[in-house]
Amino acid sequence: MATGDERTAEAFRAAVLTGRLDLPSPGAGRTAERFRRFVELGRADPALARLGEGHADALAILAELGVPIDPAWRREPWGVWAAAPATLTATRDGGRWRLTGDRPWCSGAGLLSRALVTATADDGVRLFAVEVGGPGVTPLAGTWPAVGMAASDSRTVRFDDVPATPVGGPGRYTARPGFWHGGVGVAACWYGGAVGVADTLCAAARRRPLGPHALAHLGAVDAALVAARAVLSAAAAEIDAHPTRDADRLAHQVRATVEATASTVVDRVGRALGAGPLCQDADHARRVADLTVYLRQSHAEADLAHLGELVTAAGDPGW
Repeated sequence: MATGDERTAEAFRAAVLTGRLDLPSPGAGRTAERFRRFVELGRADPALARLGEGHADALAILAELGVPIDPAWRREPWGVWAAAPATLTATRDGGRWRLTGDRPWCSGAGLLSRALVTATADDGVRLFAVEVGGPGVTPLAGTWPAVGMAASDSRTVRFDDVPATPVGGPGRYTARPGFWHGGVGVAACWYGGAVGVADTLCAAARRRPLGPHALAHLGAVDAALVAARAVLSAAAAEIDAHPTRDADRLAHQVRATVEATASTVVDRVGRALGAGPLCQDADHARRVADLTVYLRQSHAEADLAHLGELVTAAGDPGW
């Protein structure tokens, strides 16, 4: 029988090969469809959503930065390795670039064929495309001992004089409105993960009488999820109508809302059902552990402080 990690890896490869991750680019008129797919993935398996979102985001980034996409790339698993901090440096070698150093938090370290990677060059932070299976690219064993999101294989990867292809100019990766649209896509994955956790409480309520306290938790979960879903839906419409307007603030609003909702769901489902599902339902326990780690991709109070700065700068917050 396949382990949970193996099932996630197989599901990710199948989703790439069958075109299930061939999604509309954000801001192209079908952003809601894109987010719905991320919700579906997150509801089924947060680690699968992390990998699937990374693949879809990589292809959207290439398109937005004007890189012609080889149709064959859509059938190869991609990822985006751009989290800070890192000690990865990029140096010119004639007309080519080479990467050296370590890049932590690389989801799909042993699963991907290609990745978009940020590295520091003499002229700033740049984005590069690399072949993950090529010489000099080494996922480091023991660098992801966590239980949560174990199936995402998010290890540190060492680069030893690895040839790389630049994608856009210095600073272009984060200067795009699509950078923030990608952040909303991650929130859609979080939302899907929260729905998956809530499914356990809903199923328990249908099997047996839970009592008024547990039903109150279920009601609160329902209200929170419906509100977050409305925020995601409104964000998709806003991104399609105005792809470049206020993308930073919109992303922080949505991420803060969905993070709070997901945290509420995890807490209330646990309070309603006690330790039973966490100890006796392997799928539920794994989902809670995965979502708990995934939500920490948020920068918590630092993100809220940044949102406060944006509200202050806006003058009229538009409430």
